[in-house]
Amino acid sequence: MRTKVTKRGQVSVPSEIRKKLGIGPDTSLEWVIDGNAARVFPIPADPIKAFRGSGPKGQVRRLLKERQRERVRENGR
Repeated sequence: MRTKVTKRGQVSVPSEIRKKLGIGPDTSLEWVIDGNAARVFPIPADPIKAFRGSGPKGQVRRLLKERQRERVRENGR
């Protein structure tokens, strides 16, 4: 998909992309230069809430158990 930059430097995001990425009227966008290209990332209003549940199921429990084993090893108990 192509869009044009206006004289004021504004860009329209096509509706298909807005829907797929959940971009709304108050969504902030992060622009990153990647060589000769620009990458655009939508920033969720609540990044912690957006991240929640994105890892493998049970991962937190496994990490906590592993950390407990490390503490036992470190403390020699």
